Order: sequence, then structure tokens, then C-alpha cells
Amino acid sequence: MTKLPCFPETDAYRSLNTINSPEDLKRFKPSELQQIADECRSYLIDVIAENGGHFASSLGVVELTVAMHYVFDSPKDKFIWDVGHQAYIHKILTGRRDLMHTNRRFNGLAGFPKIHESRHDAFGTGHASTSISAAAGMAAARDLEGGNEKIIAVIGDGSMTGGMAFEAMNHLGDLKSDVLVILNDNQMAISPSTGGLRDYLINISLNKTYNKLRQFVWNSLSLINNDVGDAAKTAIHKIEDGIKASLTPGAFFEALGFRYFGPIDGHNMDQLVKAMKEMQALPHPKLLHVITKKGKGFLPAEQNQSAWHAHSGGFDRTTGESLTPSPKKSPPKYQEIFGEALTEIATNDRKIVGITAAMPSGTSLDIFQKAHPRRFYDVGIAEQHAVSFAAGLAAHGYKPVCAIYSTFLQRAYDQLIHDVALQNQHVIFAIDRAGLVGEDGPTHHGSFDLSYLHPVPNMVIMAPKDGQELRDMLYTALEHHHGPSAIRYPRGQAAAMELRKEFKAIAIGKGEIIREGNDIAILAIGSMVGHALQAAEILEAKGIEPLVANMRFVKPLDTQLLDTIASSHEKIVVIEENSVIGGLGSGIGDALQKKGMKNKVFKIGLPDQFVTHGSMNELYSMLGLDRNGLAETVIKIYNGSSNAVNDSAQTMIRTERLA
Repeated sequence: MTKLPCFPETDAYRSLNTINSPEDLKRFKPSELQQIADECRSYLIDVIAENGGHFASSLGVVELTVAMHYVFDSPKDKFIWDVGHQAYIHKILTGRRDLMHTNRRFNGLAGFPKIHESRHDAFGTGHASTSISAAAGMAAARDLEGGNEKIIAVIGDGSMTGGMAFEAMNHLGDLKSDVLVILNDNQMAISPSTGGLRDYLINISLNKTYNKLRQFVWNSLSLINNDVGDAAKTAIHKIEDGIKASLTPGAFFEALGFRYFGPIDGHNMDQLVKAMKEMQALPHPKLLHVITKKGKGFLPAEQNQSAWHAHSGGFDRTTGESLTPSPKKSPPKYQEIFGEALTEIATNDRKIVGITAAMPSGTSLDIFQKAHPRRFYDVGIAEQHAVSFAAGLAAHGYKPVCAIYSTFLQRAYDQLIHDVALQNQHVIFAIDRAGLVGEDGPTHHGSFDLSYLHPVPNMVIMAPKDGQELRDMLYTALEHHHGPSAIRYPRGQAAAMELRKEFKAIAIGKGEIIREGNDIAILAIGSMVGHALQAAEILEAKGIEPLVANMRFVKPLDTQLLDTIASSHEKIVVIEENSVIGGLGSGIGDALQKKGMKNKVFKIGLPDQFVTHGSMNELYSMLGLDRNGLAETVIKIYNGSSNAVNDSAQTMIRTERLA
């Protein structure tokens, strides 16, 4: 393999450039591993400075990753990375070093472990708290087959706040299978970790009495592999158990059926290698608690870990300063418009509370937090709890706003139905990152929220075409509606426009015609309204006059507006940045069919497959959702030259570009 041409200083990576697989790593002496770790860290900084990507998490696990690959035998032994942000060093050491410049790029490496990308990626991980469950399943399969491979799950303390992690640990304690859970404790998710678990782990790491005695126990454990009698072994374990039970909260993990080890310094290579080698011989569930620093080795990331969780690239490798000219003031992001609007409305309504699942900065609820700290709740990576917690607040007359990414709200679907909608609770779901999200790819695309919300009774579902409409929809949901509602909006900047200071209520279930035309009707919602208007300009230049409507609401649907449009337009094109199955197009088709109307409805949206990663422009172009692609499809429909006479045929038009 050759080194990246953009980094010509080959001497800086003299050892790393010889490692094309974990087997190559094993040829080095233990004393040389720190040098390899240093080269990995430097290489990662070079790659991210040039190309961007998730950053601080991988910097924090450099030594841990090198030690894992040195001690264990991937791909026979299985590594599961939770969430996957921290797997870049793993990719570098498993034959993908010279492809890292393609990371998160269209047709390049995925930003997360991907089971079809490498035999060293044992399991795909893009959502949090899943690793221990997957490890338990793999261990059960190994045990059924009589295998002897090791299963290792690496989970951060942020991901450990998800209840699923404890469900899995409880089950593993019953299975008694050989699984190693490495708890990477840096007191961070994307933002600083919160809650009782954080305090719990801090108590372990700061317990001086325990840490003094722990070394004695740790050294004693080495005797187990020597020729000592059963009585000595039993005595050692009793001493260890007694210390843990009396001096440290580590006893909690022991109560779940895990042998607890640590905490150890996650940047001390000798300790890491020794610990992992010791635990290889233990045939039961065990947890290794390592203390790391997110952003380790890059001072700007160490000092501002949240800001450097991910970076778009183009910065100085030493100072972190941007190497690109500062852009002119750009329009605000949708999330910022939401955060500021909620803060404004809550100033005059003390019943409003904000809830996030470990994403205060990602959702811009940190704006609300600063203004109204007593009414802000970060529940950790626990979307299910967030939704039921909101339902409890609503049952006592409060107006909770759950700001959760579209792809993560999927994790709380039962709570949304059972605890909120069934009881008609006044909970507002601010669904961020709805639609495509770009380089994060299929684990993070918000492809399904309109579809999975659509069949839920009592739910109002809306999507703004711009920042002003987002403000007004939030105001409407909070002050002019008394049941559950969802507002979905995309990632990124809103259209440049002057935002009106005052709020105006929008009539529930009412859309609007924003461009008159007699030839064909285009009905769009949310982010696709702007795209539809741009496509309409192209159509007009080709002699086609389309009507364009901003439907605003998927539920309740504006059937009066639909009747008006259907009575004068035979062909209706529905555009949405959501799966073509079950969203706005499906609702419009069902409504017209119910009334016995014979209009032809053509659905344009996301295909019935998982969409890859890439820039937004690349993905829109690939899917035909950019202005040119939409215009091309509408022209085919208008001229009757396509076979798009039903939903399945129209879906094929959208997916031809994916081949």
C-alpha cells in the first residue's frame, strides 16, 4: 500500500505504513506499541484536518484500540464499537489506512463500522447502547457452536446511559458467557455526560482507598495463572470481592454478574495490554473500566471536546485554526431557529419544558437551557425514557418539547404510541435531522418519521418549508393545540430570509397554494417545497405551467385544498424527503381513492432501500430530488412518456440512479 499523496512526510509514519492488518501489528514488541499509537494519532489528525469527520472520540481511544488489536485476534475475535464514532483507529489498523481520505465521502468508507465494508467490522453501529446486546447474541451463537473466539464490546459512558445496555448486561449475567465489555469512560457523550451514572463512575475513579488496594488485588490476580492452589485462588477472589463491595460502586456491575476490573488509565499502553491479557483467561462476563480523555493529543479538542466531536476539515494541524476564509454571515440553521423560538415562547409560558436525549448542542436546546435552566432536562442517551418522562410532565399540565433526531426517535416508538398518543397528552416532538443528513449515512438519515408517525391516532404531523414557518408551527403546537404533535425539519441552514419577530398561529391541517398553474400539480412538504419551486422554474422555461402547493401537514391532511387541486388537475405529483412508503404521498393517494376520484398520483421521495452516505448535493442528485432531477421526472409524467402510472413504477424511477 502507498501513503496518502497529501501527506508526503513518510518518516512520520514509518511504523504505521508497515501495518496493513492486525497481524502486522503483532510483529512489534510491546515497548514499540506507544510509538505506533502516537503515529496513529498523528495520522488521524492529518486525515481529519484535510477531510473532516468524527474526531475527538477516536483520539481518545488510540491506545485502547492498538492494545485491543495487539492482544486479540480480529477478525476471529469480534470487536463491536458503540456508537462507532470512535472506530477510526480500528479502520486504520485493519487495512483501510490508505482509504481514510474517502471516509464519509460518496462511494468512500462509511463513517461508522459497517459489516459489509470489512471482515474486521463484526457489527454495524450507528445508534448508541446496542453493543452489549449484539455481543451477547454473538456469544450465544459461539457457545451453541462450540467456538472459542473472544467477543469484545467497547461502549462509552454516554452510551451506557441507555437502558438497553443494562438490559443486555442483566441477560449476560444470566448467560454467564465469555464477553468482555470495555467501558470507555471520558464523561462525555457528544456533550458532557449527565445523570446518576456519571456520578457513579466518577466515584469509582476518585475513590483513593479503593485505588490503593486495587493494585494489590490486581497483582494478586496474576497468581491465578501460576501454580497456586484452589484455596489461594478463593482467598484472592474473596479479598477482591470484599474490597469492591465495601469501597466502590463497582459492586453494581458485579451484582449484574460481571467481574469488574479498573479503573485503569486508558492511555497507559502497558496497563491496557496487561489487563486484556489477564482477562483473556477468564471464561465469564467481565467489565474493564478505562479512563480516557476525549480529544487526547490535540489540544483544541481536549479543551473543547463537544465542538471537536466532529469537524468538517480544513484546519491547522497544530492550532486547530481554520485554513479557509471566514464566510459571510450565513443563514441560521433550522435547529438554531427552533432553539431560539422555543426560548422566546417559554419566556411567557412557564409551563413549557425542554427535553433532550444527550443532544443539547445538537438540537440547540442549549439555548433554552441557558435561559431556562430549571425547565431543561437532559436524560442521557435514553429516548424511551425521554418520551415517557415527557408524558408524565404533560399529565400534570406542563408542555414538554422533546427535541430528538428523526433516526433516534425510532427508538421510542412504543412510548410515543402508548404513553403519549393513546392518552392524548400534550407533548411536542421537535424532530431534527428529518430527511437526508449527508455524510453520516443510513444510520442517521431521517427517512421514516412521516411514515411511522402517520398511522398514530391523535398525532398532528407538520413540516415547515422555511425558518419562519418553523417558528409559527412551534408556536401553534404549544399554544393552539392540546394533544400530541410532531414538527419535522431538516439538518442544515434554512433559506435566507428575514424572520418575523412575532409568532402567528397556523390553522391545523391547512396547506397553501404558493404557485398557480394549470398543467400539472406538484404537492410538496417541508424541505422539498423549495426544491419544487426551483423545478417549477425549469418547467416553465419548457412551456409547462405547474401548480405548486405547500401542504404543511401530513396529518390532518388538507382535504379541502386537495379537492380543489384534484378537480382541476388530472396528474398530481407528491414530493417529500421521506420514504415513498407511508408518507404524504400515501396519504394523498388514500384520500383521493376514498372519495372515488380518478386522479393519477405520482410519489417522489426516498426509495425503498437504505440510502448511502455522501454530500447532500450528491445524494439529492443521485435520487433525483434536486431541481434538475425533479423537473426531469415531472416532464416525463406530464408527457406520459414514463411508466410511472402507479407507486411501484414511480419508485423505480427514483431508484434507477442508485444502480
